[in-house]
Amino acid sequence: MSKPVNTIVVVGAGTMGSGIALTAAQSGIRAIQIDLSAAQLDKARGYHTKQLARLVEKQKLTEQQAKEAQSRLSYGSDFASLSEVDCVIEAASENPEVKKSLFRSFAGAFAADTLLATNTSSISITDIATAAGGRASQVIGMHFFNPVPVMKLVEVIRGIATSDETLARTLDLARAMGKTPVPANDRAGFVSNRVLMPLINEAFYTWMEGVAKPEDIDQILVLGCNFPMGPLRLADFIGLDVCHDIMMVLYRELGDPKFFPCPILRQLVSAGRLGNKSNRGVFEYPSK
Repeated sequence: MSKPVNTIVVVGAGTMGSGIALTAAQSGIRAIQIDLSAAQLDKARGYHTKQLARLVEKQKLTEQQAKEAQSRLSYGSDFASLSEVDCVIEAASENPEVKKSLFRSFAGAFAADTLLATNTSSISITDIATAAGGRASQVIGMHFFNPVPVMKLVEVIRGIATSDETLARTLDLARAMGKTPVPANDRAGFVSNRVLMPLINEAFYTWMEGVAKPEDIDQILVLGCNFPMGPLRLADFIGLDVCHDIMMVLYRELGDPKFFPCPILRQLVSAGRLGNKSNRGVFEYPSK
């Protein structure tokens, strides 16, 4: 039987990181949210409080359950003093050098039996693990999906050095968080983004070439293919910068031009039109 995970550190308090921490806390796991930005930590704290209050309002949690979940959440700007935890989950930006820099620090900061997980959505686990030195056997991918508290899937990716014990503990952790873990091999984009990103990219080309307007492209895919959300609106929801970064990983690793980001996608990112989080991407989202 694998060692249970009772306490996790989540490094990165953005959309994904704050969602992972909240989901863990609701599942009975102590979660320590780490971010260098005090403003980002405040934003994560506010998100946690608001989401728990909403679940009470919808009668999905009792007030006592919400209070207990809140008590399992804590916040900080440094993980150096948190050596005795069961798992650290990195949820930083989709940049290989940023992630590898963090994993170099993890290797020296955390106890010898701590799981070292990354929430990367496209980057090689084997490559990230090279930064962990002698701890490569404990490095694994846990690709959560947005919004984390709602989406059931966790893509679990083992690198070439990932041990069987690390895999078993990670699968147990995902299940303990109420998720369904599904394995994928360590190839660029894994399964989800290897299939999804070319679809999104082709939707941008369809718009750029004047085949149809963005809202019509989305409506055709929703009504004709039974998609819950059109690909262009989904790109806004994911973040156009995130889509761009994932496509670049796929392009560099696989060498196929079909993965290179469409010019209009690159223009939007350059203009700071990143989707929902900037209130404007392909579509406009009035600020609340």
